Amino acid sequence: MSDKTMNVKKGLEGVVVDTTSISKVMPEINSLVYRGHPVQELAEKCSFEEVAYLLWNGDLPGPKQLEDFRKREREEREISPPLKKVIEHFPAKGHPMDSLRTAVSFLGLEDPRTFDNSLVVNREKAMKLLASIPSMIAWDYRKRKGLEGISPSRDLGMAANFFQMCFGEIPKEEILKAFEVSLILYAEHGFNASTFAARVVSSTTSDMHSAVTAAIGALKGPLHGGANEQVMHLLKEIETPEKAHEWMKNALAEKRKVMGFGHRVYRKGDSRVPTMKKYSEGLGKFLGEEKWQKISDILEEVMVSEKGIYPNLDFPAGPAYYLMGFDIDMFTPLFVMSRVTGWTAHIMEQTAANRIIRPLCQYTGPTERKVVPLEERG
Repeated sequence: MSDKTMNVKKGLEGVVVDTTSISKVMPEINSLVYRGHPVQELAEKCSFEEVAYLLWNGDLPGPKQLEDFRKREREEREISPPLKKVIEHFPAKGHPMDSLRTAVSFLGLEDPRTFDNSLVVNREKAMKLLASIPSMIAWDYRKRKGLEGISPSRDLGMAANFFQMCFGEIPKEEILKAFEVSLILYAEHGFNASTFAARVVSSTTSDMHSAVTAAIGALKGPLHGGANEQVMHLLKEIETPEKAHEWMKNALAEKRKVMGFGHRVYRKGDSRVPTMKKYSEGLGKFLGEEKWQKISDILEEVMVSEKGIYPNLDFPAGPAYYLMGFDIDMFTPLFVMSRVTGWTAHIMEQTAANRIIRPLCQYTGPTERKVVPLEERG
C-alpha cells in the first residue's frame, strides 16, 4: 500500500492493536469491568488490595490469599536510605510527578534483576512498586514541607498508612473510604495512553521499572492523568457557585478546553463518575465544604445541555482529593498509586505473549532529493 492510499487513524483512534483479559468498557451494561467485575461494584464491596490481587491474578482473593497478599505488601513498603537521600535532593519546586518518575527509575537501579522478566520476578517487582510508591510520594511530600519523613507502618492498611506517612495522622473513616474508592476506580482502564506506553516499552523486552517510568511520563500530561489537577485549578478559578454558569457559557463561546469533560471511550458518560461523585459529594457534606460540588453541578449541567459532553472520572476526583487535604500537584501521583496495578498487570500480560509494538506511519515529507555539497548551498 502506498503512502497516499493509507487510511491514517490519528491517535490510533478506533484501532485494535492487541487483546487483553484485564478490563473492558462494556456498553451493554454501561460499565467498566475488571476481569468481568463491574468497577462500581468493586468500589463498594472490595478493598483496594483485593482489586490489585484481582488485576494481577484474574480472580478475587479468598481470605487466606488476601491475608498473604496484605502481608507481602506491608513488608515491601520501606524505601532504601539511598533512595530517601535522592528524594531529599530533588528541587523543592519541581513537580511531584517528576519526583516520582525519578524515584521509580532509581528503584529500578536498585534491583539487580533488570532483564529478568519471568512471571515470578515480575510479580515481585510489581509488589515492590505497589507497596513503595506511596512511601516515595509521602517522603517527597514531607520533604517539600520541610518536615521529617515518617516511616511506613506494617500495622495499617494501605490508605491509612499513606495518610499517616503524609500528614502524621489517620483521618476519619469517611475520608479513608472515599480515598480507597478513588484508587479502585483509577486502577485500570484498558489501553489508555500511559498503559499503552508501558506495553510499548515492555514489548521491547525492557524491564518493568523502565515501562512504569514511561507510563508515569505519559500520565503526567494534562490530557491524561494530569487532568484531575487542572479540574481543581478550574474550580478555584471560578471560586463561587454564583460565577459558575457564566464562566462555563463564556468558556464554551471561546472554545476553551474544559478539563474533566469528555472521553474517547465513553460517549454517554463515564461509568465511574456516579460512584466517585457520590463519595466526593459525601466528603463535602461531611467536612462542611459543599461549594466545590455546587460549582461542579452547574458546570456539568451547562456542558451537558449545551454540548452533550459528560464528565469523566477526573471531574469528581479532583475536588475529592482537595477536600482530603492533598496539594493540587499531588493529585496525579495519587493516580499513579492506583494505576500502577493496571500498568503492571498489562506489562505481565504483554510479556506472556509478546510481539514488539512497531506501528507504521504515513510519510508526508519531500520526495527523494539529492544532497547538495555544502559549498553550493545558498
